Amino acid sequence: MTTLGMAQDRGQTMARPVGSASIVRQVLLACGVLSSVLYVATDVLGGMRYDGYSFTSQAISELAAIGAPSKPFVDPFFIAYDLLALAFGIGVFLAAGGHRALRITATMLMGCGAIGFAAVAFAGPTFFAMHQRGAGSLAGDAPHIILTGVLVLLLLLAIGFGTLALGKHFRVYSFATVLIVIGFGALTSMFAARLAEGQPTPGMGIVERIDVYSALLWLAVLCIALFRRPWYGGERPLL
Repeated sequence: MTTLGMAQDRGQTMARPVGSASIVRQVLLACGVLSSVLYVATDVLGGMRYDGYSFTSQAISELAAIGAPSKPFVDPFFIAYDLLALAFGIGVFLAAGGHRALRITATMLMGCGAIGFAAVAFAGPTFFAMHQRGAGSLAGDAPHIILTGVLVLLLLLAIGFGTLALGKHFRVYSFATVLIVIGFGALTSMFAARLAEGQPTPGMGIVERIDVYSALLWLAVLCIALFRRPWYGGERPLL
């Protein structure tokens, strides 16, 4: 074999890991869109399996409430969502390069996925689940409320640091998302006492879904934006 041939073989051998790493990164980033789609599908299909469930006046968490007829169906899919969210966070971290804000965003996203998964994997499917409407209290649902608060905080931090990551347009969009999540989250919390007491909560389902779906859309947009941006290290955009 000639010296030139040996050099070409070595170059091809060294290139393979780079290509493999790029594919892994693409797959992990794609989990951002997949996680959002899975969550919405779980919400819709879970509500269809809950006789009498109202998408306009009932919370998403009621689908996974203790004793809810939809709980056995939605629980595995919400766990899968957490794993996809964790995978997406890892993908964002790999794509961040030396960008500190994007690395922090990735860390917050990984925290959301890991905590959400661990809450079920280690504490069981009922410990952090809320009670059915009228069957519990704010005190009894404290674990669920605390877990939700932690996840929302991590997500807000992820979006907040994400405003510094991908240019002016994404910054404006991220700020708008933060305002929506905080505003509609506050409106949703106003229904908490009535929910625990088993009273009607007209409009709660709409308000909460605007809140949650806005965050899910941000994750999908971040995923697409990362696919389109030039990578650190001189690589071309993935799209």
